[in-house]
Amino acid sequence: MSRSLPVICMLMQVGPDTVAAMEQCASVEREVDKVLQKFLTYGQHCEQSLEELLHYVGQLRAELASAALQGTPLSATLSLVMSQCCRKIKDTVQKLASDHKDIHSSVSRVGKAIDRNFDSEICGVVSDAVWDSREKQQQILQMAILEHLYQQGMLSVAEELCQESTLNVDLDFKQPFLELNRILEALHEQDLGPALEWAVSHRQRLLELNSSLEFKLHRLHFIRLLAGGPEKQLEALSYARHFQPFARLHQREIQVMMGSLVYLRLGLEKSPYCHLLDNSHWAEICETFTRDACSLLGLSVESPLSVSFASGCVALPVLMNIKAVIEQRQCTGVWSHKDELPIEIELGMKCWYHSVFACPILRQQTSDSNPPIKLICGHVISRDALNKLINGGKLKCPYCPMEQNPADGKRIIF
Repeated sequence: MSRSLPVICMLMQVGPDTVAAMEQCASVEREVDKVLQKFLTYGQHCEQSLEELLHYVGQLRAELASAALQGTPLSATLSLVMSQCCRKIKDTVQKLASDHKDIHSSVSRVGKAIDRNFDSEICGVVSDAVWDSREKQQQILQMAILEHLYQQGMLSVAEELCQESTLNVDLDFKQPFLELNRILEALHEQDLGPALEWAVSHRQRLLELNSSLEFKLHRLHFIRLLAGGPEKQLEALSYARHFQPFARLHQREIQVMMGSLVYLRLGLEKSPYCHLLDNSHWAEICETFTRDACSLLGLSVESPLSVSFASGCVALPVLMNIKAVIEQRQCTGVWSHKDELPIEIELGMKCWYHSVFACPILRQQTSDSNPPIKLICGHVISRDALNKLINGGKLKCPYCPMEQNPADGKRIIF
């Protein structure tokens, strides 16, 4: 322990060389930008060249058709033009093929830039003893990839992965993703029917989540009727009855929509209510549905794979520095637990999913095996700290003089 403490203190001060890391990323980014620029230039040049060829061949074809209608033999001039046309087509195709090969070399330079600027041996950052068996790792990774594919709507790819990896996935796992993707596809096509049907069938549970999904769906349908002009005015008025259950919570928004009816004959596009026709409402309803439906079904909005990947990109440079220090000091025992890191790595507010409690006595983060315990005086310490503070069957709170029975402490869950 005495040997590990200085190393841990040193690790706490070790951070990635930000300037160097950014320069490495910028170097690769420059190569990628060159490839993208070449793709763009090549695409424009290819399109222009092919259009010119089509126009040239079309003119020649018209001249040949005219000569055939007149019954005149093929003139020497037309024969020469046809030869020039064939040569031009051949030269253009060869030029496009040569430019395409040049793009391949640019793509290969991106790979070389990545190899030159980044450590390819990232698997060795952590000792194998920290992880589970290779078979279990592979199974967890395959399930994470599978869930990501289902969540992204790539159902055919997910099914192919199930067959090739021999993963046994039952229908109960797939069904929520299939239903979500079916409704999202309909929303992308501006079809509100499936989403409204789903929201109505889950109304009570959505209300418990304080969700406004059903109201927003009805509002969007009402706006679509308004966009139909004066011919849809009566239908819009009739549909407005769907707003009655939401009048208390969304009174202001309902008033705005009803007020827009005044300008229906003049055209909402030129009225103070033109914002109702903004296409951003469709993107908003897709986000709202995804968030609320995932919450209702116990799914995360972002797939665990994408979250893990993003977090790994932030944490990996720090872990590589830790590895270098551990190897330099020859203290491999500093990091031997798979459920915690030797130092804290800041991943940003986006990755804060739950509260964390650190024992103020032992200065250790609590866990399932060492949970936080609330004393009768109100102070909270870890179970390990509580056991160490017991003296003669009694416990004296380290923050106040109150003596108490250790058995009176209650586990709390944040």
